[in-house]
Amino acid sequence: MGFWRKIAGLAVRNLDEAECNECPPGPPGQDPAFSTAVTALGAKLAKADGEAQASEYDAFARVFQADPGSEGNVRRLYQLARQTTRGFESYARRIAKRYGSCPQLLEDVLDGLFHIAASDGVVTGSELDYIERVAELLGLSPLTYRRLKATHLGMDRDDPYLILGVPADVSDEALRAAWKAQLSDAHPDRARARGLPTEFVEVAEIKAAAINAAFDQAMRERKALALQGVA
Repeated sequence: MGFWRKIAGLAVRNLDEAECNECPPGPPGQDPAFSTAVTALGAKLAKADGEAQASEYDAFARVFQADPGSEGNVRRLYQLARQTTRGFESYARRIAKRYGSCPQLLEDVLDGLFHIAASDGVVTGSELDYIERVAELLGLSPLTYRRLKATHLGMDRDDPYLILGVPADVSDEALRAAWKAQLSDAHPDRARARGLPTEFVEVAEIKAAAINAAFDQAMRERKALALQGVA
């Protein structure tokens, strides 16, 4: 069970929370199909930026830890799979098919891939493209991918969710509540009511405008995703 325990530990979750009646019985780490697919995905990610580094296997082994009896087989599969990125889509689809009813587990897999990508200190655009494609094949929404990316790499400075102070995949209701709360705190009328100088009122107006713009941008993105049927 070491393989699965590492995944569960990475996400600070309990084993039972990732199990469901519709998924294959038992811990995913004891499922050969799962172990094979995750090993291949980790290995092919190491090749995504053009050169597979030894540090990336070390990161893989720390996160997706194999049971002692299978370490040799896992290493051999990893060394073979990392020769090319070709074929990674089929492994992602395999996991999605077997564990599609366990989104928590699918997020854990993506968490592990982000950890591997960052193991050499630099996450390249090619690695991000690879992980984003895996997320798509696993059936995770673009907003969930965005949240997981932010968890590992931080939010972009112009990310509207950074301004609103919420994860990218919160519900519309939670997003609207965050917008209203932020806007209430920053509203220029509050500065005026406190008798603050004009400069403070101007700063509040700029901040309120940024909050409104962030909310509008987030809602536009969500509507666009809904129209594409991928939200």
